Amino acid sequence: MEGWDIQIWTYVIVGFTFALYIGIAIWSKAGSTGEFYVAGKGVSPLANGMATAADWMSAASFISMAGLIAFSGYDGSVYLMGWTGGYVLLALLLAPYLRKFGKFTVPDFIGERYYSNTARTVAVVCALFVSFTYISGQMRGVGVVFSRFLEVDVNMGVIIGMLMVFFYAVMGGMKGITYTQVAQYCILIFAFLVPAIFISILMTGNAIPQIGFGSTLSDGTYLLDKLDGLQSELGFGVYTEGVKSKWDVFCITAALMFGTAGLPHVIVRFFTVKKVKDARKSAGYALLFIAILYTTAPAIAVFAKTNLIHTVSNQEYSSMPDWFSKWEETGLINFQDKNGDGKIQFVGSDQNELIIDNDIMVLANPEIAKLPDWVVALVAAGGLAAALSTAAGLLLVISSSVSHDLLKKQWMPNITEKQELKYARISAGFAVLCAGYFGMYPPGYVAATVAIAFGLAAASFFPAIILGIFSKKMNKEGAVAGMVVGILSTSAYILYFKFINVEANVASNWLFGVSPEGFGTVGMLLNFITSFVVMKLTPPVDQEIVDLVEDIRVPDPV
Repeated sequence: MEGWDIQIWTYVIVGFTFALYIGIAIWSKAGSTGEFYVAGKGVSPLANGMATAADWMSAASFISMAGLIAFSGYDGSVYLMGWTGGYVLLALLLAPYLRKFGKFTVPDFIGERYYSNTARTVAVVCALFVSFTYISGQMRGVGVVFSRFLEVDVNMGVIIGMLMVFFYAVMGGMKGITYTQVAQYCILIFAFLVPAIFISILMTGNAIPQIGFGSTLSDGTYLLDKLDGLQSELGFGVYTEGVKSKWDVFCITAALMFGTAGLPHVIVRFFTVKKVKDARKSAGYALLFIAILYTTAPAIAVFAKTNLIHTVSNQEYSSMPDWFSKWEETGLINFQDKNGDGKIQFVGSDQNELIIDNDIMVLANPEIAKLPDWVVALVAAGGLAAALSTAAGLLLVISSSVSHDLLKKQWMPNITEKQELKYARISAGFAVLCAGYFGMYPPGYVAATVAIAFGLAAASFFPAIILGIFSKKMNKEGAVAGMVVGILSTSAYILYFKFINVEANVASNWLFGVSPEGFGTVGMLLNFITSFVVMKLTPPVDQEIVDLVEDIRVPDPV
């Protein structure tokens, strides 16, 4: 449309997607607790695969991961390896068995498997801890998108996102969320691929981004070699070489991997299909849909970083394009002219004059590459789809943990299904308010915040779930003690370095040389050790539990 600018395109495209989400929520309103918690267990494997991909690929995947790779280079690969490897682990070791067990929530599985309301309560606390940490990253992503493209305050952007997710999550429950997430996957993957294909053609002549970022430029130089040279000239270090220790890379990757396998909002998606066989199929579909984005992210990172350096390095500040000043207004780009020459010194030293937030790289990438305005607006809609889809799944975990695992299973066992549904919606509404607060005051940029959540999930849930499926001997005392030790040790370590003594957050001060993002691996090992030690010192499980574990692991006849 001639004469339309980025803001008008954004209003049109984002408005259309929001109208679509609201329409789906009205169409698929949950009428029972079964529909609210697990969509009535009637979702097809293909639809569930798309919904799972959208649920799992959060604002961290869409907005922040490519930005991390752009600025961290080789070290950023831990996010690719950890999150994709974790999904394979989830699909192979957990999803089919949990679906056969047939409970609504992860705390419900832990409470029944470990025959203990104490275990259930500890699992609820862990689920809330993980979910609120995770959701803060999503709401921040929403705020970042709104603040730039609709030109509103970041906090106002978070509030708009809160209202949207409140409407379709509280009204539709898992049924509404599932079909909304199918639409959100289509939008986010289209929005992620279109600019990547555009830029790959412009820079390398190859339409496939995954091949393009390993191809040559018009001058015959390989793109990655070009970026290595640019980075070295500016003092940033070689892009394709990392600075993290191999041990820390291993721990971060493992924390992300095992954290993925313990994330309650992803696990519950496998409860929405009709049969165990469908859970396996939907896991396969989801992995395919996830791989499309994850194999494209490194290409976007390289394209964006190369274009950014060419655009800003040693350029006159007064002649910078409009996108630069627009992002400056959000506070996510900050230029300080230290030497007073009016030029931007973007260098890897204390003379650096340009501070860039990782979270803007994917969103600003189309503008930096001078793509059409509608492509820029499309990316904004994709970022919102990624953030809102995961936020909705997390809100459902929070509401079901409160209404089902605390109220129905423990405190108010005689409430009717209608009352339980009412409490689920009330708790979801309260969770939206809390999520909004954490979105306004997050502990870091999106991917770092989400990495913390994965570490907490690895340290708390993963051992309890995996032992619940594959160990006939693990008792309630061992599982509870392990979860408590895992979540407390990991959260204490993260709190100390991320909030209490931020200045001390350097490799020389880390315990065992493990960063806060990777400490979930240590917490997980402490969980396993504690579980087995306590199990040996406490009474064995009853034969009924042994039979239950054996039954979980026997495949269905159809």
